[in-house]
Amino acid sequence: MKLSDYVISFVAEQGVKHVFLVVGGGAMHLNNSLAEQKGLIPVCNLHEQASAIAAENYSKATNDMGVCLVTTGPGATNAVTGVAGAWLDSTPTLFISGQVKRPDRAFDVNNNPLGMRQVGVQEVDIVSIVNPITKYAITVLEPNDIRYHLEKAIYLARTGRPGPVWIDIPLDVQAAPIDEPAKLRTFDPSELASLEANRLRPDDLKTQVNAILEKLNQSSRPLVLIGNGVRLSRAEAEMEQLLRLLDVPVEVTWLAIDLIADNDPLYVGRPGTIAQRGANFAIQNCDFLLSIGARLDRVVTGYSPEGFARAACKAMVDIDPTELHKMGSTIQFPICADAGEFMRAVLAQSTGLKKVDRTEWTQRCTAWRERYPLVLPEHKTPDSRVSVYNFAEVMSGVLNEGDFLISGSSGTGIELFLLAYRTKTRQRIFHTTALGAMGFGIPAAVGAGIVGASGAVNRNIVCVDGDGGFQFNIQELETISRLNLPVKFFVLNNDGYGSIRASQTAFFGGCRIGCDTATGQTLPDVRSVAEAYGIATDIILSQRNLAEDIQRVLSRPGPVVCDVNIVLDEVRQPRLSSVQLPDGSFVSKPLEDLWPFLDREEFKSNMLIPIVGE
Repeated sequence: MKLSDYVISFVAEQGVKHVFLVVGGGAMHLNNSLAEQKGLIPVCNLHEQASAIAAENYSKATNDMGVCLVTTGPGATNAVTGVAGAWLDSTPTLFISGQVKRPDRAFDVNNNPLGMRQVGVQEVDIVSIVNPITKYAITVLEPNDIRYHLEKAIYLARTGRPGPVWIDIPLDVQAAPIDEPAKLRTFDPSELASLEANRLRPDDLKTQVNAILEKLNQSSRPLVLIGNGVRLSRAEAEMEQLLRLLDVPVEVTWLAIDLIADNDPLYVGRPGTIAQRGANFAIQNCDFLLSIGARLDRVVTGYSPEGFARAACKAMVDIDPTELHKMGSTIQFPICADAGEFMRAVLAQSTGLKKVDRTEWTQRCTAWRERYPLVLPEHKTPDSRVSVYNFAEVMSGVLNEGDFLISGSSGTGIELFLLAYRTKTRQRIFHTTALGAMGFGIPAAVGAGIVGASGAVNRNIVCVDGDGGFQFNIQELETISRLNLPVKFFVLNNDGYGSIRASQTAFFGGCRIGCDTATGQTLPDVRSVAEAYGIATDIILSQRNLAEDIQRVLSRPGPVVCDVNIVLDEVRQPRLSSVQLPDGSFVSKPLEDLWPFLDREEFKSNMLIPIVGE
C-alpha cells in the first residue's frame, strides 16, 4: 500500500470523522488518499489558518482529536496560529504537512542543514518553526518509520497534558510503497517513562490528599477553582460529585466557563484581571484555595501572583510540573496529578472530611455576587445602540441548555460579552482567551459547528464576534455556506478596533493609528459581504426589543450574519488597573481592588484580610 494511504487510514482509525484542509501540490498524495478514504469527510477551507483553528475547535467540541492537513511552505506556515492556540489551550490536534522531496531539502542525508535557506520549491523547515509549540514535531525521512512516528504523535497529543503534534512528510515519502504495514516499527510508550517521573504515585497522592483534607477541615473560608484540566481528563462527573461533597463556594477559569452553570448555588463567578467584582472578593478573602486543573495564568492571578489569594493556604493540582514550579513558594501544596485522578482520590478518602458550618462564608460569597452585578441599569437604556453587557444577559436568557456558543477573539467578544454571559447546563463555550487570535470566530464555528449540528440534537449554534476580528477569516463564510452550517453570527459593530481604541486612549490620550476610519483602518459592510457568499443577513439597531430580535435571527433557517450596532467604546469594567512608571514598567493594584474603584469605606467593608497599598 502507498504510505499516504496508510497515514489517512491511521487517522480514520483514531475515531476522527472530519479532516480540515487546503489542498496543495506538496501534499498531493495525502490529498488523494483522503479523497479515497470512505471513513473520513474532508472539509475544504479557503485558508490554512482556518483549517488549523477549525481542527482545534473540532477537538474541543469532541474532547478528542482534531486533524488538519496542509501543504508545504506557506500552507504550513499559515497554520501556525492554530497550532499556537492548541498549544496554549492544551488541545490534542494532529497537523500533517506535505514537504518537498527528500533530495530537494536543504539538508544532507544525515539531516544536517546545508546552510542554504531553501533548495526545493516552497521549501520551509516547518518542524523547526513549530517545535516550541508542539509536543512532537518530526519530518518523516524513512518510510518504514511512519507507523512509529504517527503512534508516538497521537500518544503524546492525548497523554499527560494534551497538545498539538506535527507530522511533516516529504512528497517522495508520501508516495513510497509499504509492503507489510503490520510489520512496521511500532512505538512503545515506555520510551517516555521519564515524562511521568514528576507525577505522584498512588501512595504519595493519597498522602497529599489527606493533608489537603486536614487543611480543608481547619478552614472557615475555603474556595474551589475549577480549570479546563477537568474537561481534558474527562472528569466532569467526578467534579460534580466532589463539589456537592465539599459544599463550598466554587469559581471557574475562562476556559472552564461552561463546566458549571451560572445558576448553581455554589457558583461565585470567574476571577481575574477583567472579572466579576464578587468573584475577586471571594478568592482574595478565602483562607484555603483548592485549584484543580487550572494553570493559574496571569489572566486569573493578576500580574503579581504573590498577591493572588494571598492570605490563603493554596493547593494547586496540575498535570504539568512546570506550571506548578512557576508559582514558586506561593503554593503550599503543589500536586502534579491528572485532575480526574486527584478528584477520584479525594472522593475515595471522603471519610476524612469533617462537617463544618460555613454558612456565614457561603452567604457572604452569594451576597458579593448579588451586590455587584455586571449588567447595570444604564446598560439597558432601550433606545440606545446595543450595550454588549445587556446583549450578553439577554442572549443568556434566550439560549437553551445544550446550545453551542463561539466567542470571537480578545476584546469586545471576550472582555465584555463573555464576561457578562451566564452559562446554562450542558452548554459548550468556545473561545481563545489564551492566544486571543483575531480571526478565530468563523473557523471555530466551522469546527465546533460540524459537531454541534450532527446527530439528533436540535441546538442553537451561535458565534458572537467583533467586527474587526470577523474580517480576518471572512473567506470562511464560503465554507459555512457550502456546508450549510446553521451558525447564527452576531457581529458586534464597533466601527473598528474598540479594544485598541481603549488602550490607545488610556496610554496616549487618544486614538493614534489603525483602529478606526480616522486613523487609517476601515471595514466593509458586513451584510454586503455575507450576501455575496449567499448567506442571509439581519440587523439589530437598538435594544428596545432585543430578546425578540435575537429570537428572530435564531429562528431563521441555515446560516445568518446579523450586524449588531453596539455602543461605541463601551467601558470595560470591572478591570484591574495598572500604572506605567517612568522606566516603562507597570504596577498593578491588588486583584480585589478593581477599577472603577469603590468608595474606600465600602471597599474596606468587603475585606476580611489585611488591605495592602493603603
